[in-house]
Amino acid sequence: MKKKLSLMFVALSALALLAGCEPLTVFNPKGPNAETLSNTIILSIITMAFILLVVYVLLAFMLTKYRASKASADYEPPHEEGSHLLEITWTVIPIIIVAFLAVVTVRTTSTVEAQPAGYDDKEPLVIYASSSNWKWHFSYPEQGVETVNYVNIPVDRPIEFKLYSFGPITSFWIPQLAGQKYAMSDMLTTIHLAADEVGSFMGRNSNFNGRGFAEMEFEAQSMTQEDFDKWVADVKAKEAPLTEEKFDELLKAEHVGRQSFSSTHLDFSPAPMEHGKNMDMDNMDHGDMSEEDLNSEHSGH
Repeated sequence: MKKKLSLMFVALSALALLAGCEPLTVFNPKGPNAETLSNTIILSIITMAFILLVVYVLLAFMLTKYRASKASADYEPPHEEGSHLLEITWTVIPIIIVAFLAVVTVRTTSTVEAQPAGYDDKEPLVIYASSSNWKWHFSYPEQGVETVNYVNIPVDRPIEFKLYSFGPITSFWIPQLAGQKYAMSDMLTTIHLAADEVGSFMGRNSNFNGRGFAEMEFEAQSMTQEDFDKWVADVKAKEAPLTEEKFDELLKAEHVGRQSFSSTHLDFSPAPMEHGKNMDMDNMDHGDMSEEDLNSEHSGH
């Protein structure tokens, strides 16, 4: 009796916890790349659910057909040879399933790694997203502004986030707009996305990396291009520029609220070079490089 009561308590506790969970926003995409990922996840779930259905139907059939009978204890069933057709079938079917899911996954990955479909003729807005304990810094080199723990983007325009970290590895993720991508020190990774409608979306670090992981969240707000331009102008007019001393304070602080600056840390602390370009530089004969190129390389490192 006590065991049954304990199991009931655990079940009720689990239901109470699940009732408080926020909706699975990954299934409510607001951008083309997020929609591609959501469709792939749904297709995978349907495929796996169909497999489970077939397995459970076969299990019920086997349990019913070959259940214990009233035959005498010394009864010996007739010997039956194995079926080569069945053996080939249950070997080939899993191979087909894995191959199908592999092709879908590769195509999806290729799609979301590129600029969102339908935005090929538009110039992307480049934003450098860097992480530190336990916050996010968003630098807009084109606009000359920077924010902390929130990012504003225009709708109907491709966004290209350049990711890196000032500390441990983090994972940049806005579930309703794109999949996750790791941010690491000394190299850049890139994630493409676009918002199809005005709204507010929660972003987070999806890589567990220490005690401040749970609070490492930020708001991504999509707005019309007109509102975005007004916001940039407002920041440039009202906020102070980001100095090197202030940026060092931000890096050392563990938790801060939202902040805005009328300049970026890229002016005095450039982002690391992209990995491919780094490799090209490393393999290049420095004797063939100009003094300006050499200075550029050292500043990038």
